[in-house]
Amino acid sequence: MSAPLTTARLTLRPRVPDDAEALFAAMADADVMRWWSRAPFATVDELRAYFSGVQCAWTVTRTRDDRAIGFVSVMRRREGVCEIGYLFARETWGCGIAYEAVSAVIADLFAAGERRIFADTDPDNISSIRLLERLGFLFEGRLRAEWETHIGVRDTLIYGLLNPC
Repeated sequence: MSAPLTTARLTLRPRVPDDAEALFAAMADADVMRWWSRAPFATVDELRAYFSGVQCAWTVTRTRDDRAIGFVSVMRRREGVCEIGYLFARETWGCGIAYEAVSAVIADLFAAGERRIFADTDPDNISSIRLLERLGFLFEGRLRAEWETHIGVRDTLIYGLLNPC
């Protein structure tokens, strides 16, 4: 992770402990967490502990304040290859916030020399599929019964994006 990233409306910065408090309402919401790999969080302390295990995550805030409204996580899988994930508070849905934030992280990763970024998403997560396709990701395959989550054993769809340079 480099210095904070900025867009027209957003600041993406490294996560701080207080982000657990700001994101708890979203990450305790069953609808927001439906497609995440685990059930909603029961306590802020549980969320704080979960955040401490994430390799790299950009907290997303509106430029006008520093309250977390979501995050974009990046997990390096091997040299030149990263997996990307994201979660945003319900209040941001349909406003282009996810597109703006994830685009900024993708640009930063490619500028840093990554050659490939991939994402996996549940086949029923239509909003995430649309976002990935809008960002230029291509469908690469389906892994059957890949995840056992709080909503059962689920397939996953793999989407990939190559550095255009």
